Amino acid sequence: MSARNVGAVGVALALGAMTLLAAAGVAVTSAVGQATTTSRIAPSAEASASIPAAYLALYQAAAATCPGLPWTVLAAIGTVESSNGTSDLPGVHSGANFAGAEGPMQFEPATFAEYDLPVPPGGADPPNPYDPADAVYAAARDLCANGARGAADIHHAIYSYNHTAAYVREVLSYAAAYARPSAPTVPAIDAPTDAAAVAVSYALDQIGTPYVWGAETPGVGFDCSGLTQAAYAAAGISLPRSAQEQYDAGSHLPAGDPLEPGDLVFFGTSDMAVDHVGQYVGTQGGQAVMVDAPHAGTDVQIDALSDWPAPTGAARPSELV
Repeated sequence: MSARNVGAVGVALALGAMTLLAAAGVAVTSAVGQATTTSRIAPSAEASASIPAAYLALYQAAAATCPGLPWTVLAAIGTVESSNGTSDLPGVHSGANFAGAEGPMQFEPATFAEYDLPVPPGGADPPNPYDPADAVYAAARDLCANGARGAADIHHAIYSYNHTAAYVREVLSYAAAYARPSAPTVPAIDAPTDAAAVAVSYALDQIGTPYVWGAETPGVGFDCSGLTQAAYAAAGISLPRSAQEQYDAGSHLPAGDPLEPGDLVFFGTSDMAVDHVGQYVGTQGGQAVMVDAPHAGTDVQIDALSDWPAPTGAARPSELV
């Protein structure tokens, strides 16, 4: 179906969506298709409670030097390696451990020497792996050089830091917890059900998170169907994983029916070749808009439906509750 019939949502929804965008820390231009996003991952209650304030500030500042690197990943590595500088294990505060790793980010000397410059604000000069600022900024440079820049391959960056799949899983688990909202809330927008409102709110909260193919982790990355799946999971509704599977399983809207907030909008060359999905939000500046994770090199963002080809179809997961 096309996205031509969206007027029924009204001005109240547009204002509600704009309020949510502002709450998510997003600057929205008057041209919907050119909306700009800034990743501002707020620390979860768990992050604030478990990470010392000085380390939390370091992780956020150091990650900002590498576009695409979520601070939550850097914090998760610091947690796994040294409990954010509080571990009493050998190597964290004194000499190197049995494997030769040193300091709060557990660097081997040769690796630290590769990434220790320039000296960061507040760092030791010459750089020292036991200095928290030097160690955290060096870790950010290490991750950036191995796939984190532009969120090109966060998984590979973590794996390069410590070469085990179990380590990657543990780091991503902490990273997700550090960005996870304490509980989903129902925004004051004209959605058809509370479930749809929660799904829209969740998706908007992810604006600025990098596109990462196959990812579905807050603060780390999403692809298009990972975002819609996670958004509805927050509302208690289970969706299949891929855009094609979500299209096949959806309750399709008849052609000509107006879209409502939370509706999934699908794109592809045919109903058998669906390759993208977004979540309809409402209208902005008189245009129908969706929140989606478009493709590699972008973030979760607001897109005008008019900037995309005619949709293949649309579905309403909120009808499941």
